[in-house]
Amino acid sequence: MAAKADPATQAYETKAKNLLKGELKRRGVTYAQLAEKLAAIGVKETDRNLNNKISRGGFTAAFLIQCLEVIGCKTLHLDAD
Repeated sequence: MAAKADPATQAYETKAKNLLKGELKRRGVTYAQLAEKLAAIGVKETDRNLNNKISRGGFTAAFLIQCLEVIGCKTLHLDAD
């Protein structure tokens, strides 16, 4: 299991955070709107909690997929750094 302080783990958390932020920005979705969309599928988060969670980048794969689905993201492109 990778430790939180592991640079490789941190690099992927940053990548996940940037990926999600980019998709939100591309679609013009605010954290408040994301909170509403997540609530519609039973995920209760405030816009403030979303801001904190996404800024940290240490969220689960399930949370990432939930967010991407509710904003209508059907495909992702993972560009090599």
